[in-house]
Amino acid sequence: MSRPKRKGRALWTEAGAHSGERRESREAIVAESELNIRQVEDGIIELQLGRAPANALTSEFLLSFAEMITSLGQDETVKAIILSSPFKVFSAGLDLKEAQNFDLAQQQAVVHGLNVGFLALYACPKPVVACVGGAAIAGGLFFVLASDRRVALSKSNLGLAEVQAGVDFPIGPLEIIKATLDPDTQRRLMLTGQPIGPIAARNAGFIDIIAEDHEDLWAYSLSEARKLAELPSQAYAAIKAQLRSDTIRKIETAIAENEPETGWFNSQSKEAMQNIIQQG
Repeated sequence: MSRPKRKGRALWTEAGAHSGERRESREAIVAESELNIRQVEDGIIELQLGRAPANALTSEFLLSFAEMITSLGQDETVKAIILSSPFKVFSAGLDLKEAQNFDLAQQQAVVHGLNVGFLALYACPKPVVACVGGAAIAGGLFFVLASDRRVALSKSNLGLAEVQAGVDFPIGPLEIIKATLDPDTQRRLMLTGQPIGPIAARNAGFIDIIAEDHEDLWAYSLSEARKLAELPSQAYAAIKAQLRSDTIRKIETAIAENEPETGWFNSQSKEAMQNIIQQG
């Protein structure tokens, strides 16, 4: 697969199993690029989230991600996608040090990015395997929930910390929650903001496989991608659309109607974010 390099993205081509040498090579590339594509083998693509140090979400990053995952979804040579990160934190959600000072336009922009970015992942017709090598918190968890198969490192933490940050859920992420988590798990995660480990997440049905180390994490993720890549692609895309079409329509409608003019934050949001920052 050949793609031109673009700003904020890199195409890289090393192959084989995860190793210390390979991980170092990834990190060197990530320092320059927020999104990286690698052809693992015929038909299987790795899309690496590389916004150091913790894949903090911005409107620009989310919209670029949406463009990338949409492009891969339309590429007939792509049979499966592995979504990965080289960092200790898979994705930490918003950078609260920046978010606490967002004005109305910035709030609206990041809500739009969250809606568009995670809709694109959720609606992707290709099989997507989340290779989760670290914590996925708040907005960062939607990279996991919107994927088809989820493989997590045993030391990962997974949670929805929005209530602690003093914000509610934009319509896109909220509808994905409703479609992927049972009511009890919604209550547990959304109303406490406390993360859970991968065993509890597997019991709740949103982690499929737990890996003890990074080598196994990659091996399991690649194995799942290979299995999905072997399925008839048209039937897979059609059935995935059948399962997700109601949720997709709700999110698309919300995006078409634009985000609320009042913005996202409330009178307690800034103080709540500052409290989290102070707690370290």
